[in-house]
Amino acid sequence: MKDLDEHKKIAVLIDADNTQHSKLHMILDEISAHGHMAIKRAYGDWSSDYLKNWKKPLNELAIQPIQQFAYTQGKNSTDAYLIIDAMDLLYSDKFDAFAIVSSDSDFTKLASRLRESDIFVFGVGESKTPISFRNACDDFIFIENLGCESEVKDTNTNDENQEQLVSLISLLNKAWERFQDDTGWANVASTGGFVKRTKPDFDPRSYGVSKLPEVIALLKDEFDMKKYKGKGTVNIIAYRPKV
Repeated sequence: MKDLDEHKKIAVLIDADNTQHSKLHMILDEISAHGHMAIKRAYGDWSSDYLKNWKKPLNELAIQPIQQFAYTQGKNSTDAYLIIDAMDLLYSDKFDAFAIVSSDSDFTKLASRLRESDIFVFGVGESKTPISFRNACDDFIFIENLGCESEVKDTNTNDENQEQLVSLISLLNKAWERFQDDTGWANVASTGGFVKRTKPDFDPRSYGVSKLPEVIALLKDEFDMKKYKGKGTVNIIAYRPKV
């Protein structure tokens, strides 16, 4: 996959039927941190009352509304239009990344197809987004993590978070097995890339912190950590499972 920097061109495609207009500012701020948003399009039936509050944010954020009438009740023609448009944009060979803003699993195949063409795919959606779509992306961003400082979650008592923590601990152990050095310590920098590739929806903000080392620090009953000086001015943070 292509490495992103501020010069990369991103096509932002928004499923208006499955996105809150009040979150658009925060969503675009997040995406803009990864590159240049060359186009911003939102798809929906703009003649419906359901999308009547979108006009102001569309104008303010210079998002191009793409009209798609709902020809048949119960059929989401908006999704089909977005997918067709995405493929046209892919074949134009002008973009390095796509951001698909939706909580709908219908875009799972689209995300997979874009990645097959060596295109980096961001997914942006709510925590209810099906795991299939989240895992089809290179990086999935939860809308709930945007725009506000999360409180640090209690990793011992929060039942809703416990299942995710068990999965994360297992993943960190696998990363340690792969990246540990001769002394039994694994560099967190190497672990971070492995975790993100394996679990695209991993985000330290889901645990109330901003960086992976802080997440590992929360798991103090599971892992030891240390910091030591590397080459030059670089400080290395490493971890290992508790014996």
